[in-house]
Amino acid sequence: MPSLKQTSMQQKLIITAWLFISTFLFLQCSKGGAEVNAFAPSPSGQGGSLARFAIVGNYLYAVDQENLSVFKIQDAANPQLIKTTRVGFEIETIFPFKDKLFIGSTSVVHIFSIDNPENPVKLSVAVSPTVLRRCDPVVAKDTVAYATLRVNGECGGVQSILACYDIKNVLNPVQKSVVFVGEPYGLGYKDDVLYVCDKMGGLRVFDISKAYQPVQIKTLNDANWYIDVIPYNDVLICWTGTGAMLYNITDQRNPQLLTTIQ
Repeated sequence: MPSLKQTSMQQKLIITAWLFISTFLFLQCSKGGAEVNAFAPSPSGQGGSLARFAIVGNYLYAVDQENLSVFKIQDAANPQLIKTTRVGFEIETIFPFKDKLFIGSTSVVHIFSIDNPENPVKLSVAVSPTVLRRCDPVVAKDTVAYATLRVNGECGGVQSILACYDIKNVLNPVQKSVVFVGEPYGLGYKDDVLYVCDKMGGLRVFDISKAYQPVQIKTLNDANWYIDVIPYNDVLICWTGTGAMLYNITDQRNPQLLTTIQ
């Protein structure tokens, strides 16, 4: 029998999930009346790396500090909690890629298979030997996963990095390289360009045409603090310390500011 604490947490997740779905549907319906399949699997790179929710098909996956919960959302007005699985300690973020979920914590990146969408199965854990404790927003692309490992403030440690993991063998992810950064937060990619939010260094733009060897090519300093990014078609949506900023990324290596929302 679940404890009162577990029951309360599940109720909070259900309420939050319902609010998330309602907002998601509202945004979909606001796109000029175009017909949209709101629950079609979304392309990678269109979710924020700091998100605690991810929609894949007819399912919503949510993480709290220790658990992964699966909701069936075919009936958006009545989301059903299907399963809750313990992941580990200090879970922070979730990012879907193909048939996998990449779940970041303050210590490792957990990789789950959702071949069976109602029964996520842990495949492996990606560990960085560079630092012992950090915060882990993560995104995945083809055979590589990128994570920002922030080791100052609440996360402890000394040096923050952008870590690159080889995930060709998803059962045995291997860190291939690191790039030293200041105080990184969210990240996102569009094709062969990776955008990394750095509170100390602005929005860093990396060429990732060589997947395991990111090369910084530009830094944007239009905001006092870039927190997270979502590349959406030819627009880069940036969550900042004062609101939001939209960039035109038709030329992905040279983002152009469109507007600021405060």
